[in-house]
Amino acid sequence: MSAQAISENGARSDFWQGVRLSMPVVVASAPFALLFGAIAVDNGFSVLEAFLMSALVFGGASQMVGIELFGQHVAPWLIVLSIFAVNFRHVLYSAGIGRRIAHWPLFQQALGYFILTDPQFAVAERKAEAGETVGFAWYLGLGLPVYVFWVVESALGAVFGKLIPDTHALGIDFLLPIYFLGLVMGFRKRPLWLPVVMASAAASIIAYKTVGSPWHVSIGAIAGVLLAVILPPHHSGVEARP
Repeated sequence: MSAQAISENGARSDFWQGVRLSMPVVVASAPFALLFGAIAVDNGFSVLEAFLMSALVFGGASQMVGIELFGQHVAPWLIVLSIFAVNFRHVLYSAGIGRRIAHWPLFQQALGYFILTDPQFAVAERKAEAGETVGFAWYLGLGLPVYVFWVVESALGAVFGKLIPDTHALGIDFLLPIYFLGLVMGFRKRPLWLPVVMASAAASIIAYKTVGSPWHVSIGAIAGVLLAVILPPHHSGVEARP
């Protein structure tokens, strides 16, 4: 077998490994994608517009915020600012994941940043911390199914929105928070994990009660980052290196 064939088989195996890891995210995000499509139509969007927003923005929570504000006829600049507030954490994600994918060609990096989501970052970071290389095929297998199902399910929600039951009554809307909690717990062995999580949670709750949504998301993230920067190295149990 040639070296090229071995490389292709390895890439194919990595891709399907990523696909398997993406399935919990696909299942957990499905109710929210369907709900987004239904809400979009209720706020005056056509099925095509709802489909295109999911395909081009791929923002999850920020799409929900944008749709609600569109329906309230809020000024465009405020809609853009609110969506930026929700998605600000992706600036931090991109800075973190950039060092993991710096060896990719530029086009692959651009695609990687586009499909970057909360679970995508967490799983890729955990792989890198285990000493494994974050390859493009694996990363694409992890992110592409989430993107495709999100877009398709958004369109289905827009078409059949009236048939979707109340997700709050069924408790389905709790699937994604549970999955995110599991991702956070996966980093519990990291230095400073507990104080950073507590600071981020406290700041987010206070911001939610005072400033309101969606600002609490970014404020909580910034609080956690600031605490990690401020705390001296010896608090993490790791000696400072020159």
